[in-house]
Amino acid sequence: MADGRGQGRATITDVAERSGTSIKTVSRVFNDEPFVRPETRKRVLDAAAALDYHPNMAARSLVRGRSFLIGLFYENPSPNYVVDLQTGALDRLHDERYRLLLFPCESARVVSGKLLQLARTSGVEGIVLAPPLGDDPHTVNELVEARIPFVRIAPTTALDASPTVGIDDRAAAREMTDHLLSLGHRRIAFVQGDPAHPSNTQRLESFRAAMAAAGATVEERLIEQGNYTFESGLAAGRRIFADRQRPTAVFAANDDMAAGVVVAAKEAGLDVPGHVSVAGFDDSLISRVTWPQLTTIHQPTYDMAHAATDALLAVIEKRPIKQAVRLEHQLLVRGSTGRTTPL
Repeated sequence: MADGRGQGRATITDVAERSGTSIKTVSRVFNDEPFVRPETRKRVLDAAAALDYHPNMAARSLVRGRSFLIGLFYENPSPNYVVDLQTGALDRLHDERYRLLLFPCESARVVSGKLLQLARTSGVEGIVLAPPLGDDPHTVNELVEARIPFVRIAPTTALDASPTVGIDDRAAAREMTDHLLSLGHRRIAFVQGDPAHPSNTQRLESFRAAMAAAGATVEERLIEQGNYTFESGLAAGRRIFADRQRPTAVFAANDDMAAGVVVAAKEAGLDVPGHVSVAGFDDSLISRVTWPQLTTIHQPTYDMAHAATDALLAVIEKRPIKQAVRLEHQLLVRGSTGRTTPL
């Protein structure tokens, strides 16, 4: 008999023998069928764990007429954001019968009108939509009409169309802007991300509002276009620091771009934060490996994906859920921001 450590893969027969039950009982346990005594179920699961036995998901799907697959659709050029997104969803599915399929999309515009077909072809039972896909009206409408369970992360439109998970982007951007203002900065540049991402618009608008509330002028020449990538942040930073009237602080709409701005500052011979403060958004890995470490907003991307996946399972299994989940952000002050010393 296989022991989970020697040669050969453990089978359902091995589990039945080790647990002192029948093959049919083992099958009933792994198919979550009723009328199995708790002590019997525990004995079967303990035996399976000891043998490192994993049921054949394809076979289970055929028997039950279900795929037990959910899809995570995302479009984001930041690899750090994507890793947190995937990890959150995968961790929620740990020890679950469901499996995750990943669908990286070129853009919300390109996938618009095609997502439903992709979902049906892959056989997924439900969908998690990461931003900005959840704000595409065509995608949302076709999923609603097709009655496919779906949950959206950080949408800004049609909030009643599905369960949602997100943070208050406006409050977070305002808090970061207020932090820079509290350090005495008034000439603050902003590097925005892809305008197609609604969260980018919210962050930029909140930055403008916080500046106005403090009586500080937003100089349009200091609003730079990025694309949520390190390279776009580097290019934006180079343009900003080429200006003879450079800003004393830069707020980038995500950490990847902020890290690019830090490199551009150093290329220009500027000390961070001595000559210029740089702030980001997300608290992704790059914010902690850049030197100095980035002051940023902790956006719980992992937790949002975890919560969205949890909500999707509840929808699929027809369990009650909260329609909208709002998670907390946090301002993390690190070494990249401070009071500026004139050159």
